Amino acid sequence: MARLNRIQHEYVDFIPARLEGGRLYISMKYRTATHLCCCGCGMEVVTPLNPAKWHLSDHGATVSLHPSIGNWSFPCRSHYWITSGKVLWASAMSEGQIRRVRAGDHRAVEVEAQRESRVDQPREETTQSASWVTRFIEWLRRLL
Repeated sequence: MARLNRIQHEYVDFIPARLEGGRLYISMKYRTATHLCCCGCGMEVVTPLNPAKWHLSDHGATVSLHPSIGNWSFPCRSHYWITSGKVLWASAMSEGQIRRVRAGDHRAVEVEAQRESRVDQPREETTQSASWVTRFIEWLRRLL
């Protein structure tokens, strides 16, 4: 398969076992978008859809994935954006640039994990407010 300049999208419940080139499979159920590398090498590219990884924008007839897709662990080392159904090719990156991008990706995952853990924990002031309200209600009941 030749290097692509366009990609079609398809929403699916499950990512198919056999992927078709030039097609971005999107599973909202599993928050994942998968496609064959747009360079034509045939490698499977999996992009988790979450705030620390990739964001999907649906424009109706086309979709965009942000940030860019850097397949630096693949032999092809391709790097591109999927923007409004177009594959926009980026120039090659040095090992130092790749290390910096990976370090930033790692930090983003850590920040998102910390944010999610804070959301799951009850806030201290909510607990204190609830106990104040409970004490106030008990005080009112004793007066009546």
